[in-house]
Amino acid sequence: MSAEPSAAGSHDDRGGRRRLSVTALRVAAVGFVVALLGLLIWDLVGTRRGASFVTKIDRGKSPPAPAFELPVLWDRRANWPSALRPRLEDGRVSLAELRGFPVVINFWASWCIPCREEAAVFRAVATRYAGRVAFVGMDTQDLKSAARGFLRRYKVNYVSVRDGSDRTYSAYGLTGVPETYFVDREGRAVSHAVGAISRRDLERSVRALVENPQ
Repeated sequence: MSAEPSAAGSHDDRGGRRRLSVTALRVAAVGFVVALLGLLIWDLVGTRRGASFVTKIDRGKSPPAPAFELPVLWDRRANWPSALRPRLEDGRVSLAELRGFPVVINFWASWCIPCREEAAVFRAVATRYAGRVAFVGMDTQDLKSAARGFLRRYKVNYVSVRDGSDRTYSAYGLTGVPETYFVDREGRAVSHAVGAISRRDLERSVRALVENPQ
C-alpha cells in the first residue's frame, strides 16, 4: 500500500507555489518598471531632438525635416502638384515621397480654437498655389471622427494625415497647436510659425518656398 502524502509535505508544496507566484509577480513588476523607464527615456530623447530641430530652424540652419509616413485622413489631392497625386493611392503619405516640391506642414487638432481661425487662410492660400505646393495637414492628439468633422466643416481643400502616436509631434518639437513648417524641395525646414498664422505671413513664407530654386 502506498503511503499518503503527509500534511507537512502538502504545506511545503503550497509554500513553494506561493514563493514561485511572488517571484513571478516581482519579475513582472520589474519588467513593467524597466519598460516604463524605457518609454520615458525615449520620450525625453525625442523631445530634446525636437527642440534641437526647432532651434536650428530659428538659427537659419535649415535642418532636414524629420521623416514621417502616416495614414491619410482626408484625401483632397486636387490642389497638389499633379506628379504627387498618384502617391496617395496606397492611403499613406511619407515626407520622402514629396521630395522635389515645396511642402507646407500644418499641425492642428479639431479642439484647437486657433486652428479654426486659420482654416480659411490655409484654404485660400492652398488654392492660390494649387499645383505648385503640397499642403499637408497633420492632425494630432485628436479623435478621428472629430478630426473629419473639422475638415468637412471648414472645407479643407488639401491632404491631411493623422499622427496617432505623437511621434511626429515630438520629432518636430511642437509645444502646442497650431504650428506650421515650411519645407523646401530638398526636404529642409527653412522656417516655421508658432500659433495661428496670418494670410500675409503664410503667403510670404509660401512665396519664398516657390521662388527658391533649390
